Amino acid sequence: MALKILGVSGSPVKKGNVETFLTHAMEGLPAKNIQLEIIHLSGLKIGDCIHCNFCLKKQTPGKYCSLKDDAQPIFEKAEAADILVLASPVYFMRSSARMAALLDRFRVFVFGNLAGGKMKNKIGVSMAVSWLRQGGLELAHLSHITAFLTLEMIPASVHKGVSPLGASALASADGSGGFDPNIRRGIENDEAGLQSARLIMRRAVELARLVRK
Repeated sequence: MALKILGVSGSPVKKGNVETFLTHAMEGLPAKNIQLEIIHLSGLKIGDCIHCNFCLKKQTPGKYCSLKDDAQPIFEKAEAADILVLASPVYFMRSSARMAALLDRFRVFVFGNLAGGKMKNKIGVSMAVSWLRQGGLELAHLSHITAFLTLEMIPASVHKGVSPLGASALASADGSGGFDPNIRRGIENDEAGLQSARLIMRRAVELARLVRK
């Protein structure tokens, strides 16, 4: 049975650095026995969790949350996946607001009368893109990793990939913060960052197969 990988881009920029990074991360994975889907939050409406506690007792198939927006299909895709990849730009030294809103809504998998515990033992991968070398990559990763731990998922890590916390890429040349108007996707020039994404995805697949056994 094929492993299912769900990638989520938390960037508001379409076809920018984060979406490109997420796509590059999948390079080198086996072509067989892997199903890959990428969701771009830039084109979706994901409301803030209002802590109404609907999810505690009122979940039904196809409705895990009281809010009417684009979150339910993401819930279902995440529940069906073996590997969940969260990719975010670094904003103010942390993960993006779009990604944070989605993670807050993943409360449906913690307390839900129907979906509670459904993310347990899945593999989580954190990816982040920063403009600056010391611009908050690790804090962005930690926001993703703490979500994985809360959901009882297994975070993937790899020592050779720039940071053990997750795939990390720089959008400006060497993380210097310099701006070149002719370069739209600077991460394409960060080979070490791109390699970190490929390595951690291979590790995630390895972990997912071990869990399946």
